[in-house]
Amino acid sequence: MNILIKAATLVDPSQPKFHLKQVDISIKEGIIDKIGTQITDAKATKIIEEEGLYVSAGWLDSGVSFGEPGYESRETLNNGVLTAAKSGFTHLVLNTNTDPVPDNQNAIGHIKNKTRKALASVYPLGTLTKGAQGIDLAELYDMTSQGAVGFYDYKQAIENPNLLKIALQYTQSFDGLVYSFPETPSLSKNGVAHEGVVATSLGLKGNPSLSEHLQIQRDLHILRYTGGKLHIPTISSLESIAWIKAAKKEGLDVSCSVALHHLWANEEALENFDTHAKLSPPLRTKKDQKALQKALLEGVIDFVTTDHNPLDIEHKKVSFEQASYGSIGLEAAFGVLNSLFGIEKAVAILSRGHQRFGIIAPQLTEGATAHLSLFKPKVSYSQKLEDIYSSSKNSLYLDSNLQGKAFGSIHHNHMTLA
Repeated sequence: MNILIKAATLVDPSQPKFHLKQVDISIKEGIIDKIGTQITDAKATKIIEEEGLYVSAGWLDSGVSFGEPGYESRETLNNGVLTAAKSGFTHLVLNTNTDPVPDNQNAIGHIKNKTRKALASVYPLGTLTKGAQGIDLAELYDMTSQGAVGFYDYKQAIENPNLLKIALQYTQSFDGLVYSFPETPSLSKNGVAHEGVVATSLGLKGNPSLSEHLQIQRDLHILRYTGGKLHIPTISSLESIAWIKAAKKEGLDVSCSVALHHLWANEEALENFDTHAKLSPPLRTKKDQKALQKALLEGVIDFVTTDHNPLDIEHKKVSFEQASYGSIGLEAAFGVLNSLFGIEKAVAILSRGHQRFGIIAPQLTEGATAHLSLFKPKVSYSQKLEDIYSSSKNSLYLDSNLQGKAFGSIHHNHMTLA
């Protein structure tokens, strides 16, 4: 397929000649052939010419959940990747909350084979422990050999400190990345909202931020002792930022992410018992929210994850206490980040994180493989059900006023438009 993009504003500070200027981009058989003005291509099989269109190198989502295998009614791999591609993403790190969980090389190999020709590149995580039970380490090296880019028992804390110690020591032999979910279960047990004024006023059992940063302190002490590579996903509190910042300054090999919803909302979203706002970790205070935004811009927080987690309606249309944790977020990602930070910073944030997972970062240069994100930053809208491509509709962002919308993506020789 030959694709010609006409009069799109290119966002790429590494290319001062074209940065924030309107350009034409010619793509031939999945390779960027030419970038310039007034390109003509009589052999182009598809011409993209849209008012207000912008383009950048392809975006990464470092944490998405799809239902397959086991929960296909929530989201299949095919529709999940299609949703991501329509939302501007070309690279996805896939979480482990399936049934069965991917705790062996065959499971990882199956995911890689099934998504080999997908509309976006999929990089699966494997579980850290067998069956994600938190007892014995899974086949970490074998899963790495099949393409696993890290090890994570999704949203489950590593309660046994010796298990984390052994994992960090063992994975150094093959440069593996160990995840540790930031929660102390004995402190957060049965908590469904941030422990504070809002939870108290609503009569909801609280989950304190202490649960998060106490676990992070423990994990950083172990990392200091063992060495290795540690990733702390979806931090949510001001105190956590301080501990991770100090550890990085010390030279520890630690990274962290923040979920999109913790940048967009805080505990006040719970006031109408909206189950879309039941999340793990919970939405915390406005002070925490602002601190997370600042830490992301400063680079203390390494990257954003949409923490996209499709759930059936019967898991959300129940009482708040009984509802499952999670929200989808792929469709809203650009709109949220553009609304909060503006075009250039939003694109920079969405382009972070490839190196941490050993993924070659896309380049928007002539001769490079085409991994492009297409978006319209000046479109204002309120997210409605028709804006959601996911099979499940559990979106925290429904009825939110957003500035900016993804238009699609180009990945190798695939073009996916919203």
